[in-house]
Amino acid sequence: MKYVIVECGGKQYRAAEGSLVSVDRLPGNVGDPVTLDQVLLVADDDKFLVGTPLVKGAVIKAKIVEHYKGKKILVFHYKSRENIRKRSGHRQQYTRLQVESIQVE
Repeated sequence: MKYVIVECGGKQYRAAEGSLVSVDRLPGNVGDPVTLDQVLLVADDDKFLVGTPLVKGAVIKAKIVEHYKGKKILVFHYKSRENIRKRSGHRQQYTRLQVESIQVE
């Protein structure tokens, strides 16, 4: 099974051909092609190609499937005896990618 470790938005993700990968929101519309070239590792059965820090010539071609919001996270600030209570929420925006091909030169 061929898979890669790719960096996108400061985070690392494992991707294989035909798999879905959720990354932080990327610019673009649904159906647009995306090229990820920050490949850190390529694994093909028993062979591993490790970059220093990147694998030269390795590119992932993907397609944007959807944009969506993650689960809501509640943040509550409280200070005792000072009547300070502040509640806020946050929903991270994500992009789901369909990996179409992994190309290594």
